[in-house]
Amino acid sequence: MNLRDALFINGRWVQPVLGGKLEVFNPADGKVFHTISAASAQDVDHAVRAARLAFDEGSWPRLSGKERARYLRRIAEVIRGRLSAIAETEVRDNGKPRPEAEWDIGDAAYCFEYYARMAEEFDDNRSESITLPDARFETKVMREPVGVVGAIIPWNYPLLMAAWKVAPALAAGCTVVLKPAEQTSLTALELAGIAEEVDLPPGVLNVVTGFGADAGQSLVDHPMVDKLAFTGSGAVGSKIMAAAAKDIKRVSLELGGKSPFLVFEDSDLDKAVEWVMFGIFWNQGQVCSATSRVLVHERIYQNFIDRLVVEAKKISIGDGLQAGTLLGPLVSELQHQRVTAAVEKAVADGATILTGGGRPEGLEAGYFFEPTILTDVPLTSSAWLDEIFGPVVCVRPFASEKEAISLANDTRFGLASAVMTEDTKRAERVAAALRTGTVWVNCSQPSFTEAPWGGYKQSGIGRELGRWGFENYLETKQVTAYVSGEPWGWYLK
Repeated sequence: MNLRDALFINGRWVQPVLGGKLEVFNPADGKVFHTISAASAQDVDHAVRAARLAFDEGSWPRLSGKERARYLRRIAEVIRGRLSAIAETEVRDNGKPRPEAEWDIGDAAYCFEYYARMAEEFDDNRSESITLPDARFETKVMREPVGVVGAIIPWNYPLLMAAWKVAPALAAGCTVVLKPAEQTSLTALELAGIAEEVDLPPGVLNVVTGFGADAGQSLVDHPMVDKLAFTGSGAVGSKIMAAAAKDIKRVSLELGGKSPFLVFEDSDLDKAVEWVMFGIFWNQGQVCSATSRVLVHERIYQNFIDRLVVEAKKISIGDGLQAGTLLGPLVSELQHQRVTAAVEKAVADGATILTGGGRPEGLEAGYFFEPTILTDVPLTSSAWLDEIFGPVVCVRPFASEKEAISLANDTRFGLASAVMTEDTKRAERVAAALRTGTVWVNCSQPSFTEAPWGGYKQSGIGRELGRWGFENYLETKQVTAYVSGEPWGWYLK
């Protein structure tokens, strides 16, 4: 697959006005293998104006849902047809193991298919009549696309996060300027190429690559953007929210997490260990919903951690393109430094490393980090409180259901949580008590396009996916008509 390197604006590939460039590193060896464009504020302005023109004067928002669905289905077809090649690019760009990348690319294609169906259904339910107490009036409620969307996505699921925002926005009739993460822009550029291939009208999807401080900030600040959709850190999300307040832009934010996993004494040990590992080591732990705080009932605590350590040591670590790899490198040198510093700080705070804690032996190149299990982590330690975004899990015992729930909810985040128990009544009770946008029962991390995704507290605002994700990109309009044949008779009697 030929790797793109230009910006995609108004249906054309263009070089950045100021000639900015950005090196692309392979996380498995730390070497540069490609160079892409770095957009300036001028480039972002061109992209936003193209999206504005396409929305205000173009055909896209005025097409039927069925017509828009045809484009979305064609995008999905092309993604599926190139799944293997796109997945390989994702691995080279992000570092994740190939089976994970292939899963992600398949999910991205399905996301476009799902919202194609939703676009079709929108034709039948874009307006509804409201029953009023006064028969002299009739009211219709209409739903319309919000306008120009500035979408900013993270580096952990590059194409999938693009699909989560682009697919529902296009289905709703919006136009989009997509700014991918500077570390992982290649599959977003491939999505732009696919949009060109399926003849998506110019300006409907624009992709600008570059640094957050330049391209990202310019997109956030642009007065012609109607809505911002962001996935990333809480610190950046807070800045975006503050900047959006200036123009009262619509905002949806999917931010960080420090998700708990509660393992009760009646749990099957094999299942518990498997799902805990999946919850923290999948995608190298670079998952906003990673269940990185594991609370285990004291009766099974020692058996659980003994087994967890044994199994964590068995995980095959290496280049994501190598067969059998289950844990690839972290995305960048900076991320490797951050995870290393977080573990060192945890130890300084009094934590014990049961396994892992640094670079795997024999993998001196690249950004690899061992599966790491910490115990004795103080509740005041940043390792317990803050998102590490690496393959690092903190495990501690609890004595009662009440204590487990209290520890789980004692966080500023509220994205996800998990509970492992054979007692269905307990599962229901605990799920109801956990203050998170998602609760997994006897599993961790599955996310389905049909279900809402988002968090409580500082984990974000709004929901993505399902019909909730579609509604993110709609405005609601009331149209009320006076239908009585009689004069109103307020001033003129």
